[in-house]
Amino acid sequence: MDTHFQGKFEVELKYRINCRESFLSALEQMNPEVMLENNLEHDCYFDSNLHRLSSDNKSVCIREMQPSGIMLWIVKGPQKDRCEALNITDVAKAKSMLTTMGFEAVLEMKKKRSIYFLGKYHVTLDHLENIGHFAEFAIMTDDQSMLEEYKQQLLQLAQKFGLGEQQQEFKSYRQLYTA
Repeated sequence: MDTHFQGKFEVELKYRINCRESFLSALEQMNPEVMLENNLEHDCYFDSNLHRLSSDNKSVCIREMQPSGIMLWIVKGPQKDRCEALNITDVAKAKSMLTTMGFEAVLEMKKKRSIYFLGKYHVTLDHLENIGHFAEFAIMTDDQSMLEEYKQQLLQLAQKFGLGEQQQEFKSYRQLYTA
C-alpha cells in the first residue's frame, strides 16, 4: 500500500459525481483493494501573513485522519503535479513548528474520504459538506517524463466509470472551499 503514495509528482484527475452509490457499484465490480473507508479528514492549511505560499502556488497542510490514525504533513506546488507527503506522529508539534516559523493557520477543511486501489492507481471517494461528492483518480511517481502518459491512462480509467469532461473538476478542494 505504501508504494501507492511514493513519489514527488501526483497525476490526479478529479470529477464531481452525482450518485455515490452508482460510483461505488461500478468500483466494486472492478474488485478494488480497500485502503480505508469513510475516514474523517481534518486538513489545516498554513501560510504566511502575506499569503506568500498561496501566491507562489504552493500549499502546506497538516492532515489528521480518523479512525485510521494517519497523520500527514503535505506540501504541494509550485507545479500542478508536485506533491509530497510525510507521515508524522505529532500533529500538535507539527502545527507548533509551523507557527514558530511564522506561518499561521489560514483554512481548516473537513471531508469524508474512502481510498481504494485499482492496480497501480488509487481511487478516492470524497464528500465535502455543502460542496458535494467527488472521485479522484491518481498515481504518484518520481518519473516526471511519465506525467502525460499517466494522465491519459487515468482519463481512460475515469471513462470506465462513465465520467467525462463535463464532470471533471479543475479546482482544488481548497479553491472550492474558499469560493
